[in-house]
Amino acid sequence: MRKRDMIKRLVLGAGLALGLTAAMAPVAADDPIKVGVLHSLSGTMAISETTLKDTVLMLVDAQNKKGGLLGRQLEAVVVDPASNWPLFAEKARELLAKDKVAVVFGCWTSVSRKSVLPVFEELNGLLFYPVQYEGEESSKNVFYTGAAPNQQAIPAVDYLMNELGVQRWVLAGTDYVYPRTTNKILEAYLKQKGVAKEDIMINYTPFGHSDWQSIVADIKKFGATGKKTAVVSTINGDANVPFYKELGNQGVSAETIPVVAFSVGEEELSGIDTKPLVGHLAAWNYFMSVEAPENAAFITKWHDFIKNPKRVTNDPMEATKIGFDLWVKAVEKAGSTDTNKVAAAIIGLETPNLTGGIARMLPNHHITKPVLIGEIQDDGQFAVVWQTAGTVPGDAWSDFLPGSKDLEADWTAPVKCGNYNTKTKKCLGAQAAK
Repeated sequence: MRKRDMIKRLVLGAGLALGLTAAMAPVAADDPIKVGVLHSLSGTMAISETTLKDTVLMLVDAQNKKGGLLGRQLEAVVVDPASNWPLFAEKARELLAKDKVAVVFGCWTSVSRKSVLPVFEELNGLLFYPVQYEGEESSKNVFYTGAAPNQQAIPAVDYLMNELGVQRWVLAGTDYVYPRTTNKILEAYLKQKGVAKEDIMINYTPFGHSDWQSIVADIKKFGATGKKTAVVSTINGDANVPFYKELGNQGVSAETIPVVAFSVGEEELSGIDTKPLVGHLAAWNYFMSVEAPENAAFITKWHDFIKNPKRVTNDPMEATKIGFDLWVKAVEKAGSTDTNKVAAAIIGLETPNLTGGIARMLPNHHITKPVLIGEIQDDGQFAVVWQTAGTVPGDAWSDFLPGSKDLEADWTAPVKCGNYNTKTKKCLGAQAAK
């Protein structure tokens, strides 16, 4: 071999080696595993979402103290979509494409989740969504650790009807997809239960709505017919504060017209005057007041991390913890953070919830959860007045809507579909496995 050819080969070989080294650098064994945090830290939803950012930071810190994951440390990458729904999609793309996160914990409102969903499916990312929602969805890229309607809304209505004798219904919500779809399900359910159309009042208000005087007056008038009336509230964010204040101003108490809320928890009650709210209800899958060893340990860890013994815990925090714990177990089982491997490994995995039961990831990407009804106390906590005997499996598609009752989600073989029609035996396509 001529000397010139030998030198050329050595140079090419060295260049190839350098190129391989550079290509391998982003996945070096000692590089951290990046965890995306996609929650509003400003705007109307910051009252609820900021705490979930802190929860993920606590979970990442605790996992790193255990030695990390797959021999690597975790690194939280926090962004602020600022209660701006299109910005959620932009920030999600930034996390997946630029920051190369292995997983994202985030979103609160369904409109924010709907905004980011195409991004996660396009870039094949993993999203753990920790808040109650309207159902009617199952994506191969999303794991829903909050409640589906059959794990919150339907049991709450059953409680009001069976235990309190409610006959007239005010469905009051913020004007976006979660309240509208949930109320569509509840309206259909109530009518199936024999409730007349004239005994159902539906009202929507914008995010951040503050002038409740006329609406509360209408609710009061609607409840003055002699039939027991209740408000089922899907009002979200900081609009809840003036809503409950106006109820108090107009003398609407829990005794006269009880309110059961799906988006008011300990965090929303902290720091406000709870006198107008005492006796009203909330339906969740967790309350801070539940006495269980797992819950006591979690509260202690939270206070130690946040360094404020007055900070409360709430349901979406528990759902965040459950999602994080299941993700960690799935990564360990798969031996990888690869999206497809983790998504396959997570089905059937279990982790303790904070009320003493077990959360299991189902083939439809929902989990098993208990359902609890809590009564608001003057200290901002909830006294549990009712709960299911065991856990309830989350149902992605409502049994009470004509277009949904024949659908099921199953991301395991051979179905591998988010909206499989059990009658036609076909996947409807848009959410089929790719």
